[in-house]
Amino acid sequence: MSNILIIKHGSLGDIAQASGAIQDISVFHKDDKIYLLTSKPYINLFEQNPYLAGTILDKRLSRFNLIYLFNLMRKLKKYKFIKVFDLQNSSRSSFYKRILFPNAGNLVWSSSETTLPKDKSKDEFDKNPVLDRFKHQLKTSGVKIQHTMYPDFKWACSNIENIKKKFGLNKYIVLFPFCSPHLTIKKWPYYNELIDLIKKKFDNDYKIVVAPGPKEIDMTKDLNAISILNENKSLNIQELSSLIKDSTFVISNDTGPAHMTSHLGVKGVALFGSHTSAYKVSIERENFKAIQVTDLSKLSPGKVFEYFLQSLN
Repeated sequence: MSNILIIKHGSLGDIAQASGAIQDISVFHKDDKIYLLTSKPYINLFEQNPYLAGTILDKRLSRFNLIYLFNLMRKLKKYKFIKVFDLQNSSRSSFYKRILFPNAGNLVWSSSETTLPKDKSKDEFDKNPVLDRFKHQLKTSGVKIQHTMYPDFKWACSNIENIKKKFGLNKYIVLFPFCSPHLTIKKWPYYNELIDLIKKKFDNDYKIVVAPGPKEIDMTKDLNAISILNENKSLNIQELSSLIKDSTFVISNDTGPAHMTSHLGVKGVALFGSHTSAYKVSIERENFKAIQVTDLSKLSPGKVFEYFLQSLN
């Protein structure tokens, strides 16, 4: 039995997308121990992933912090990993390769760089959909593909019956109207108008809820929706996964929870502006689709409501 390392630092949407690749790596290396190097927000989450033997924390401190870097590399070397799957494919993980396996090819260090098609540059390759890139990377590294293209994030769920009981959640619709402060181009501005349309049509048939992050709690005061918290704190990833999984429908900006919804098999729609395409980020599934426009400010509440009605049944 040997040790295998997977590198995946984040973000939340990327974590959901990588679930299938992690499962394929684990199944292919069923006689080995699979460890994951990840960042602090995801350590507790990945500790419940059934395809991992353990997790290793990377604080992602500056590369000029030589003491931290030395200690992290020393820790990794103790595991005597025979193979690394770099699913982060970042400058940081490439830097780690230069320290740990400087001359390794794709059969020892699997990354988008070591598996790059001969007829493409990395910039060209990175224009492909995320899941297609994972598929190519793993296949080129000898892994049999079964789950990579169909990630299942249900492993991340936990029991939230106490939360659902507290807020009286039976049939409910989840909205994710927020986004990172530096990515306001992703934000659709008409959620309150959409809420009014839904309530006018369905009265009290569905509760409309939001699940804000720690920095978004105050923003919910401007929304005509129920803010779901656990003891006045934001839901953790496991609780959020379960809230989404048990919902009737999800309407979201292009954020991490949208990708979670997609890979939890829940009905919903993500609203995309010009910042990227739904195709490139591999977000559309059988139950989860996207509305793509050039300018989110020109996407009317009526159009989103119409799509919601058509997709609800």
